[in-house]
This record gives sequence, C-alpha cells and structure tokens, in this order.
Amino acid sequence: MDLLRFTTAGSVDDGKSTLIGRLLYDAKSIFEDQLEAIKKSSELRGDSTVDLALLTDGLRAEREQGITIDVAYRYFSTPRRKFIIADTPGHIQYTRNMVTGASTADLSIVLVDARHGVVEQTKRHAFIASLLGIRHLILCINKMDLVDYAEEAYNRVQEDFSSFASKMGIPNIIYIPISALKGDNVVDRSENMPWYNGATLLYNLETVNAVSSGNYVDSRFPVQYVIRPQTEEFHDYRGYAGRVAGGVFKPGDSVTLLPTGFSTKIKSIDTIDGPVEEAFPPMSVCITLEDDLDLSRGDMIVKPDNQPNVGQDIEIMVTWLGDKPLQPRGKYILRHTTRECKAVVKEVKYKMNIHTLHREESDHDIQMNDIGRITLRTSVPLFFDNYKRNRDTGSVILIDEFTNNTVGAGVIIQ
Repeated sequence: MDLLRFTTAGSVDDGKSTLIGRLLYDAKSIFEDQLEAIKKSSELRGDSTVDLALLTDGLRAEREQGITIDVAYRYFSTPRRKFIIADTPGHIQYTRNMVTGASTADLSIVLVDARHGVVEQTKRHAFIASLLGIRHLILCINKMDLVDYAEEAYNRVQEDFSSFASKMGIPNIIYIPISALKGDNVVDRSENMPWYNGATLLYNLETVNAVSSGNYVDSRFPVQYVIRPQTEEFHDYRGYAGRVAGGVFKPGDSVTLLPTGFSTKIKSIDTIDGPVEEAFPPMSVCITLEDDLDLSRGDMIVKPDNQPNVGQDIEIMVTWLGDKPLQPRGKYILRHTTRECKAVVKEVKYKMNIHTLHREESDHDIQMNDIGRITLRTSVPLFFDNYKRNRDTGSVILIDEFTNNTVGAGVIIQ
C-alpha cells in the first residue's frame, strides 16, 4: 500500500483543522477515547457541537485562541492508501511552520472561505507550495453552508484562483466545494450541491498519482558521521553513515569522493538490521569503502559519471522567516545537507509581489514572510543540485549566527 503525504494551508479561520478532523471522523480513523476527549473539551468551552478541530490543535494556546500554531501530524489509512497529514497554521506570523509542514508533502490542500474568496495568505501558501515543488494542489472552497451552497460563490473563487495559479508551475489543480463543518464533499458526496459533478476530497486523495519526489537517478550520499567502533569484533571498521539523498548505491559500485575527487569502490552497505544489497532514498545506511580515504561530515559520495554542481556562489529563492529583515551583505550560517558553513548575502535580485507574482527588482527590503531571489557566497564549496531536480541537495536554511534562530528557508535555483 503506497503512502501519500499532504499538507493543509490557507488563511486564518478557513477551517483547516476542522477539515482534517472531519476527514478523520468520517473515515472512521479516530478512536472512541479520542472522540470522548474532544467532546468533553468542546463542552468545557461552551461549544454547541463537537469541535473536530481539537483533534489536531493539541497545544493549550491553540485551544484557548481557537487557532493552529504548530504543525500537527496525523496518520490514517483507508483500504486504498496510507496518509500522513501535516496540519499547518494560517496566521502570517507562523508561515515558517507552514513551510516546515509543506517541505515533505506530495500534495497540498489549500482552503478558501467561500464568503471571503482568495486572500493574501491563500496566494502566499499556494506560491510556497509551487516553490517547494508540490505537484498536486486541491483548492477546497470551504464553508459553502454559509453561502447557501450557491454555485455562483464557488465559480467566483475558482475563476479568481485560476487566474492567479496560471502564473505558477503546479501541473495539477483540483477544485472542490465543501463544508468541513457539515461534511459536504469531504468523505461523502453532498446532496446540497447537485450542481457539482466532481469527486469528493477523500476520493481525490486516494486516487491522485502520488509519484515519489525522490531522485533515483543522481546518486548523492552526504556523509553525516564516521563510524569507528574500535572493538575486538570490528577492530578496523570504518563506515560512513548518512541518509541517501539520491540515486541507488550497491556494493561494488565505483564512486567518487567530494571534495577530494578520489575514486574507490563500495565495499559494503550496512544498516541496523544487517548488510543490504542496495541503498536508495530515503534510507539511512552506513557505507564502507575498499580504500582508506579521508572523508568526514559534510563530504559527499557520488558516482564518477554523475556529479553535482560544486561552487561557493548559489542563487536561491528564499522565504524569509526572521523577525529582523534580511541584511544585504549580511552574514549568516548556512546548512545544506550535512554541511554547515558561513555565508554572506552578495546580492538581493528582487522581491516577489505575492499578489501579482511580479518581480519587484527595485525592492530589496525582504521582511518576515517575504519571498525573494538572492545570491549567496559560502565560505566553503557546496555540492548541490537544482531544487527541481533534487529536494535534498537543492535546499538550504539560513541561521542567525547570534541567536541561532532559523531566519530563512531557500531553494537553489542555480
């Protein structure tokens, strides 16, 4: 049975947590004790009905304010497929958490309040989803019960979002009118909207073509740790532990070590369960080599005829997460795969206008939640690919060297 990872996104109070709760409830994927717990919580809050959003909003502050703050992960399955849901916040100040939840997703559900239509956060979250290489997007026009299930309200939102989405690179967009509170078109078809001929949300989730985003062509193995047990049983053992970021590795394969450029062959591939005959994304393994060569954390094992880009100048599209604005010529700590180094902002090329998706080349003021294109110079060479080709080797994060806070999440353009 295959696995689909998906995330919810959208503006505040569009009903993301309620939708996930309704999906779990109608799909019979919650236990009796969980249902009793949220019933009691709903009664204590004075709610007239069971608040299904409490299934994902677990923090006390979330329940008190009625909002989602942190990313909540939920797992469920149907006879057709397994699912991992990342329920992400809608508030603009928690965009960083939305980026975290969407970074591993295969599909994004973006909710829109049928009364308010497409708003700034709708556009921001949809654009971030396209930046992160998410190939499938389901736009759920929610709260149709509050507009009397009017087809005109659905058409208005669909036309508005279609005009915006035509400027993005998401190949598959599906539109569904729903009521997360009432359950219309979530798991079961709605009798209140006979004008809608499409499938329900759950059916789309079960049948969407969820091709793995892993790269099985370009072999990349960033070294995380050198294992030297130095015991009687493994006296001369030297293994290089890490997670496969691309391609397939097998014992006997010829490999090149970066940055030295030395060549050797793979002697064995070990796991906690014993040796394996091949390793591929996202397996965590320990590779031993036939020759004793210098290799340490941040270095990379690749195939001789298929190597990544190597350089100290990279261009990225960055989503700025810091309270303080990005500083031109500012210095930050950069993390890329298992390598950590210092980086300086060489140039701010432009900032994206989130409403029109135009490039504002004269605006170099990148504030929290802004998205822009910048050039970085790193203190050591990086071994990288374009993000569209490989998510693992094509992404970076920027860290404030004084506070150690993550201030930027970037995808490598070139």
